[in-house]
Amino acid sequence: MAVSREMREMPEMALGSAGFIARCWRVAGRREYGQRRYGHAEPLFWPILNAWSAAMDAEELNPLYLFFAAKLKRLRLANGWSQEALGKRIGYSGEMVSKVEKGDNPPSPEFARALDGQGFPELGGLFTELLEQAGDWRFRTLTDAEKRASVIRTWNPLLVPGLFQTADYARAIIEAWRGVDGDQMVDADVAARLERQSILDRPLPPSVGVVIDETVLYRGIGGAKVMHDQLLHLADASERSRVTIQVLPAEVAAHVGLMGAFIILSFPDAPGMVYFESPDRGEITTIPRRLARLAVTWDVLRDEALGARASRDLFRKVAKDKWTA
Repeated sequence: MAVSREMREMPEMALGSAGFIARCWRVAGRREYGQRRYGHAEPLFWPILNAWSAAMDAEELNPLYLFFAAKLKRLRLANGWSQEALGKRIGYSGEMVSKVEKGDNPPSPEFARALDGQGFPELGGLFTELLEQAGDWRFRTLTDAEKRASVIRTWNPLLVPGLFQTADYARAIIEAWRGVDGDQMVDADVAARLERQSILDRPLPPSVGVVIDETVLYRGIGGAKVMHDQLLHLADASERSRVTIQVLPAEVAAHVGLMGAFIILSFPDAPGMVYFESPDRGEITTIPRRLARLAVTWDVLRDEALGARASRDLFRKVAKDKWTA
């Protein structure tokens, strides 16, 4: 199956995009993936799609780690080895092999080299190359990335961002997805969303800037009491020293944020990233030119928004006038 040069050379790593497939093609496709190379038939595209699908379900920010884990397990089982047996061959415990296969631990360069040298030398360095293609990206989920971020900038035209949702507001949103996802562990999902907010209580929390559309204040998520409490919570949160929450007035009808929500994260020791929200999954990019463009987009939205004090007053006014029974 041929792949264009442009696709092979795409630098992007993005959930739901050609970036993930392109990287897998670069690693596996050019290495004659399949019967000739590895001694057992395994079409290239299916393991890629399986890892990609798993990444969607697990909300992974770096699906190549999932591909690494799936490939490791498949090869281990093909050789008839237990996790303990493989661990013994490469100088690691069976528990460590298990953690990598389940995605609990990202594989280290040393672990990858051991797999290539003592576990599967016939693959010619496949695992090291997979890890190199994953780069220095060290965050498995958005929550992990938020914990390491020093600056977070968020735009949302539809909802209060997760870092500032009350439990009842979050519950109403999560329960609304039952019609799509079926029964969920609602309590666990709400708890996980609230746990994300613990970064705001650190001795040195990240600097957080939020811009939301004014229509968010009037969308009755969960009913009047839920909205009343949510808006007062926003007002209180906006008084934190490293938090700024601003409202883009509804009168700004045409603006650069109409295409959807996004989160820009900056780190003291890693490349920045942008996380895009969509109905069924997240997507990320670390491409500098896209980061720069979206940073400008956020700046434009912020400049068109009400100031922090005026926004705080609006939260309290709408809570009283619109959502007080």
